[in-house]
Amino acid sequence: MKLQVTQENLNKALGSVARVANSRGTLPILANVLIKTSNNRLSIAATNLDIAITHYIGAKVSQEGSITVPARLMQDFVSSLPEGIIELDLQETKLHVTTDQYKSVVNGIVADDFPVMPAISGGKSWKVGGSLFKKALQQVVFAASSDETRPVLTGVLLQTLAGKLYMAATDSYRLAEKQLGANKEEVLLLIPASALHDLLRILGDADDEVTITHDDQQVLFQVGDAELVARLVDGKYPDYKKLIPENFATKATLQRADLINVTKVSSLFARESAGSVTIEVDEAAKQLSIRSVASQLGENTATAPAKVKGSGSITLNARYLLDALGALSGDEVMFGFNGKLEPTLLNDPAQPDYQHIIMPLKS
Repeated sequence: MKLQVTQENLNKALGSVARVANSRGTLPILANVLIKTSNNRLSIAATNLDIAITHYIGAKVSQEGSITVPARLMQDFVSSLPEGIIELDLQETKLHVTTDQYKSVVNGIVADDFPVMPAISGGKSWKVGGSLFKKALQQVVFAASSDETRPVLTGVLLQTLAGKLYMAATDSYRLAEKQLGANKEEVLLLIPASALHDLLRILGDADDEVTITHDDQQVLFQVGDAELVARLVDGKYPDYKKLIPENFATKATLQRADLINVTKVSSLFARESAGSVTIEVDEAAKQLSIRSVASQLGENTATAPAKVKGSGSITLNARYLLDALGALSGDEVMFGFNGKLEPTLLNDPAQPDYQHIIMPLKS
């Protein structure tokens, strides 16, 4: 293998795939990235057996070939090089990397042993706008669980209901749901949240369309010059729709910035009580107030003006509340609940396609 490639392109490709390489696995080759020529292009790939990412870049190829090299070393090394042309020359299992100022040799492992995810054959394929899909991921993925004892909740659900595509995630303490619009394909996919975090990094700032191809076991995302394949999570997702209240005994609509500010201040006094804050909605005073108590530090009550229907109070985790407010994008937020032990719903009255549920704490 012999080729020339720009430092910028190689660095970008390594940056998007190297995170997947697993240095703590039982197979040493999983800590490597696969560098391979393909149709006068260079492909950089990494896998941990559950997720695989491949990034294609333009290259001036004078001799075909392939090798795997340590992912961490290669990424750190290439990112440290100055902009310009990099020459890669493979001699046996040693990759010679040459620029105007640097001459380096990286020891590799032959590519024959590199595991390849099986191809998706006979699957369904459809497309979604890149910026829309990225926004949905940012609003939903963080609500998925990281607890491997309940693997189903570590996934993000992508499904069609009544001709509309929804994305949802829950860790049983909170739930985020985003409606992505109409979709003719019947979709029911449970995708590992870890794979979607990687996909978010690939999406970047470009508005490239995302092509999604899937069968019963895997899903493939194609965006620009990159591909991500992930094994689907096995299991039945809970019927979360039952959790979402449609009417509220107590409802407050206020400026999102105001609610963020009073929650941040109150959370400082809530560290001792695992982030527990009590929110009170007062119809007569037309305000929402948040109270937090720390026996060692003191206490705090913060209020914000609101349009209110009904009065009541509920105790929530301040961090979950701040996460939800950060995921919303409008100026206003609607905050509604039905009782101290009932779910709280937050959404933007002007954009009801996203809603966030937080389960209460026992006060």
